[in-house]
Amino acid sequence: MRKSPAIAVAGAVAALAALAAAPAQATEYSSALKIRGVQYDAPGRDSNSCSTGNTSQEYVTIKNYSSTGTVNLKGYVIKDAVGNRFVFPANHYLQPGDYVRLRGGNGTDSDANNVVYRHNCNFIWNNDRDTIRLIKPSGAGADTHAYTKSGSDRDGNGYVTFHS
Repeated sequence: MRKSPAIAVAGAVAALAALAAAPAQATEYSSALKIRGVQYDAPGRDSNSCSTGNTSQEYVTIKNYSSTGTVNLKGYVIKDAVGNRFVFPANHYLQPGDYVRLRGGNGTDSDANNVVYRHNCNFIWNNDRDTIRLIKPSGAGADTHAYTKSGSDRDGNGYVTFHS
């Protein structure tokens, strides 16, 4: 059966409209771990000084959305659009519903306080736009989100929530 050019064009337009309607900033994976949100713009004037800077106020929150399974973060990778990355080097267990904040700067990692430090005083997240990727130790994707200051941060506080 031959299709007329008008039907083929109409089908292509419908397919493009469907793609345009889909959210472009998120990739959903079947992973219990998700990026809950990011404080991409640390409060105050940006300073990456290890002794007096505010890089510890920049963080990404990762949450275990499973209702039954505990997840060990060891080997998981967080990275940005240009390839800056952090690999969780030690066992850090997230119980169902638990979360961890991966902060910049230096500090003491603590399961009790739900915090892991990157031990790097440089900022990782751009203040205008970036993409955050959470990658499983196997190399498979766990969660990906992009943000823009003007489009994602409606209240202008430097924090964007991805999953509630």
